[in-house]
Amino acid sequence: MPRTFDPLKNTRNYALSFYKLYTPIRDAMPTIPSLESQGNRPLQMSFEEHLKALIFFHLQEHTSAQHLLQALEEDDFARSEIAPKGGIKKSSFSEATNTRGLEQFMHIFEHVQKQASRILPNCHPGLGELVAIDGSLIDATLSMQWADYRKGAKKAKTHIGFDLTRGIPRKLFFTNGKGAERPFVTQILSPGETGVMDRGYQCHDTFDRWQKEEVLFLCRIRAKTKKTIIEVHPVAPGSIVFYDAVVLLGTAGVNQTKTPLRLVGYEVNNVRYWIATNRHDLSAEQVAASYKLRWDIENFFAWWKRHLKVYHLIARSEHGLMVQILAGLITYLLLAIYCHEQHNEKVSIKRVRQLRIQIQNELRSAPLSAKTVYDFKEHNCQNLYAKT
Repeated sequence: MPRTFDPLKNTRNYALSFYKLYTPIRDAMPTIPSLESQGNRPLQMSFEEHLKALIFFHLQEHTSAQHLLQALEEDDFARSEIAPKGGIKKSSFSEATNTRGLEQFMHIFEHVQKQASRILPNCHPGLGELVAIDGSLIDATLSMQWADYRKGAKKAKTHIGFDLTRGIPRKLFFTNGKGAERPFVTQILSPGETGVMDRGYQCHDTFDRWQKEEVLFLCRIRAKTKKTIIEVHPVAPGSIVFYDAVVLLGTAGVNQTKTPLRLVGYEVNNVRYWIATNRHDLSAEQVAASYKLRWDIENFFAWWKRHLKVYHLIARSEHGLMVQILAGLITYLLLAIYCHEQHNEKVSIKRVRQLRIQIQNELRSAPLSAKTVYDFKEHNCQNLYAKT
C-alpha cells in the first residue's frame, strides 16, 4: 500500500510530483551528518540543495554540469524548487561536488536503499536473497591521473551489488579502472545472501575461502575447466539442465579446489553455462534460474547509463565522481519506489518521461498568485550569488 504523502510546508502545489519522488529522503534528513564550510566563506549551496540539483540532473538527462547550471538559472521549476535562492555559480557548484558532501550522500543512499528494500516486493522468494556482483568501467579524461587503466586511456570502475530479488542497487564501491573485483564480494554480501557472478570472478583458491567463511555464491566458470567428479546427481529428462554433480575444480597439485562444490550445467539457445555453487538447497533448475537473473544487473547498467546519464562526467576528482555516482543510484532508488507506489510497476523510461511532463504541467497550471510571488522574489535576487 502506498505511503501517505505529506508535502513539505514550503512546497508549492506545482511541485507535488517532484516531492512525491523526493519524499523517501525526508526521513533521513534529521540524522544526516552536519555539513560545515571548510573555510571562512559561508556555504554557497546547502547539502540538500546540492542533492536536489544532482537528482534533477539525472532525472532530466542533462549531459553536463553546464547544462544543469543553465537549467538552474533558466528553467522555471528548477529556479523555484531546486536552485539556491541566490543562484549558484559554476565555481561554487564544482567546489561543492569535488570537495564535500560524500559522507552525506552515502548516508542518504544507504537510508533510501533500506527503504526500497522494505517497500519493493521480493519477486523470487523461492531462491533466497540473490545479489549480482559486477564492475562497470567509466571513461575518464587523461587529466584524471588517479583513474589508472592503461597507457593512453583513463578509466574509473564502480563495483556494485545489485539486489536481484527486488531489482535495485544495494552497495557501491569505487576504484580506478584497474581495481580488482573479487575482493569486494565479501564486502558487498551480508550473511545469508548469495552472490551471483560471471566468469571474471572464477578463482579456485577464492572458492575455497568463501566456503570456509560460509559465503554463498553462484559463479559461472569457464567451460574448459577440469572437473574431478565426486558425486553425480540425476538430471530430469527434457530439462535445460544437462549436468549436476559434486566436483573438485582444476588440476590436482596445480590449482585444484580443496573443498568440493556443486557444479550445474545448463543450455539455453545452444550456449552452455557451467555454474559453480555451494547452494545445495536449490534444485538444478533453480540454480539455472538464479544465474539467468544475473543479466538484470547488465540491463540495469545499460538503462542507468542511457536514461539517467550517470556516466556523463560533471566532476574530475575521485571524490566528485563518487558523489555523482551516488546521486545517480539515489535517483534510481527514488524512481523505483515512486513507480511501485504510483503505478505498481518497475522503473521504466515511459514512467520517467511521464514524471518529467507532469512536473512541467504542474508548473503551467500553478495559480497566478504563486507565479507572481516567485517572479517578485526572483527580481530581488538578481544581483545576489552568495548564500549566508
